[in-house]
Amino acid sequence: MDCPICKRLERTFESRCSTYIEASSSAYYRVSTRVAAYKNVEMERAKSDLQEHLLVCVSAAKVGHSGPGRHGANNKTAGQ
Repeated sequence: MDCPICKRLERTFESRCSTYIEASSSAYYRVSTRVAAYKNVEMERAKSDLQEHLLVCVSAAKVGHSGPGRHGANNKTAGQ
């Protein structure tokens, strides 16, 4: 993927996903469910931003980018 916007949005999504997973870990989640919920919203927002950009990005269309979640990140949020 050559598009700098795609790269930035993907990095943001992956970072927010990691932060959410950390926030929802058992020890941390017991301390504050509100923080974990906030991190989940931030992760979903980053995923949405990336998906919206991919719909209009010429570079992503050429590569056939599969979008967020291809690393298994969507599976974590599916049950929540």
